[in-house]
Amino acid sequence: MTWDWSRVTLLFTVIGYLLPIIMLFIVPSNRKPSSATAWLLLIVLLPYLGLVIYLLIGSPKLHGYRRARQRTATEQITAAVEEARVNPEAHPGELALLDPPIAERDQPFVALNTHLGGLPAYAGNSIELLPDYAGSLARIVEEIEKAQYFAHIEYFIIAMDDAMEACFVAMEQAAQRGVKVRVLLDDLGSRSYPHYKDMLARMTKAGIEWHLMLPLRFFSSRFTRPDLRNHRKIVVVDNLVGFVGSQNLIDRTYHKKTNLKKGLYYTELVARVTGPIVRQFNALFMTDWYSETDVVLLTELPPETSGALRATGEVLCQTLPSGPGFPDDNNLKLYTQLISAANHKLTIANPYFVPDDSLLTAITTAAQRGVDVTLISSEIGDQFLVYNAQRSYYEQLLRAGVKVYLYRSPILLHSKHLSVDDDIAVIGSSNLDLRSFTLNLEVTLVCYDKGVVAAMQPIFESYLARAKRLDLEEWMARPIMTKLAENISRLTAALQ
Repeated sequence: MTWDWSRVTLLFTVIGYLLPIIMLFIVPSNRKPSSATAWLLLIVLLPYLGLVIYLLIGSPKLHGYRRARQRTATEQITAAVEEARVNPEAHPGELALLDPPIAERDQPFVALNTHLGGLPAYAGNSIELLPDYAGSLARIVEEIEKAQYFAHIEYFIIAMDDAMEACFVAMEQAAQRGVKVRVLLDDLGSRSYPHYKDMLARMTKAGIEWHLMLPLRFFSSRFTRPDLRNHRKIVVVDNLVGFVGSQNLIDRTYHKKTNLKKGLYYTELVARVTGPIVRQFNALFMTDWYSETDVVLLTELPPETSGALRATGEVLCQTLPSGPGFPDDNNLKLYTQLISAANHKLTIANPYFVPDDSLLTAITTAAQRGVDVTLISSEIGDQFLVYNAQRSYYEQLLRAGVKVYLYRSPILLHSKHLSVDDDIAVIGSSNLDLRSFTLNLEVTLVCYDKGVVAAMQPIFESYLARAKRLDLEEWMARPIMTKLAENISRLTAALQ
């Protein structure tokens, strides 16, 4: 067969010109203008390569069957809450915790979160903040050792290393005494760490039920872009005690060669929670378990763990799930509204700050209207593009009056929490970047409580004590090639 290469070349050239026009009908649909513009620019400059990349990672939503399961789970949760409201005799004591008096200040946030995630605010909780890396792991081990019925463990990263040995022993011993130990770990998030296959084999041998979250299926009708990940960090024991926060179950160096070379290690914040809100953590776990296994755990939980809700404290709390299984960017809407509502003080600790326009506008506007806004992040980074994209926003923040502090290396501040004025505290797994807003499944705990905010302040102060405050004039004098790297990295952030 003889090819007429001139015609082939002409054909590919014509298709290359037509592709951007065709993609105009596809790319902008239900997508932010900045993201759509970035994708179209890539396809114009590199038509065929851009198309391949778009087909691989262009859809920011989970596969349709996963979204359907999320809707089913949300509907079941909403129905259970409404049943408790209309039939309080069957749920003694729950109504007072489910429908407590809510301050006028908090009502908009409670309503927003309930609408987005289907989970109402519950009163009667107790919150303990755990800023010590080894200490928080020890507290998790302690609760698993006391488990009588079940221990549900869900993490983006779980590794079998020396730091986690006590946790694995506690899970094994719990399984041996008849406790249902269930583990969810993100497929891509965990598989690159040492002893991965040995860890899975160890859990299987011990009788621990485990499943991978969002497993990679490149040649499947259920293909999902590989960078949609489950980034949640949750522990629930017997529906009595829960843990949530930024910390993964791994040594604080993450075993990365670059981290070890730099001497880099992570600092985190975890919340230990008791009270009715723990069941919301468990609802998220059961939703993710159902999504991966088709098993509805609600019918399998021991009756001893599903009795009446009981107060353990006085904190009003609410859990917000978010991610590509939901129709909205749940956590982005929450953070934007909270920041916009700040009256006098806003303090944010987060390792990755790559905001969309709405969040950036909310933060800079808050500073410009006189709110004392402080952003604490890290001097050192572990992800090149995110680290440089983040730095490209500092000038705009500084000019608006935001106080930017960089936590000194070699520690990477991996904590993800904020406080609004003196009465709202937020802690969870979500970064303030486009990945966490759009691509990752996240969990956020909102505490409408002055006591929790007060407990958070010494933690912020400890961060500030070892951080350097950025000066605008000094920042503007950084090398031009550094600025170029930051600007290029900022452009790539829009490809989501």
